[in-house]
Amino acid sequence: MTVIKSGDLVVLKSGGPTMTVDTVNTDIFDDNKITGVLCVWFVGTKLERVRFDHGAIEPVQVQSAQLEKALPKDAPSQEASVDYKAVLDEMADAMNLPAEEAKPVCSAVPRKSKRARAPKQSEIVRHN
Repeated sequence: MTVIKSGDLVVLKSGGPTMTVDTVNTDIFDDNKITGVLCVWFVGTKLERVRFDHGAIEPVQVQSAQLEKALPKDAPSQEASVDYKAVLDEMADAMNLPAEEAKPVCSAVPRKSKRARAPKQSEIVRHN
């Protein structure tokens, strides 16, 4: 049995629109027993929301062609993503150098002076 969770894309086994799982309802005494699946989808601009039996729906099989179509034409290639990750890793390594290897960015940091404050009534000591 396929595990369905919130956010999954599903479709009725009999066909219909692709829906998003909103909530998976479980038995009050057994979290492994699914009692219903609340799905949402749009019809035009109207949001539809219906509870289905978990046996009536199945996960959507996303085609790789659909994924390519969904990506913007100027999306970075896999090679560019690897290069970008390498640069980020180098930056993270540089930021995590031990204190003795790290170079100070600025050694003179001005500090704010503390303002004097009037003592509270409870702090005033009376001498008789």
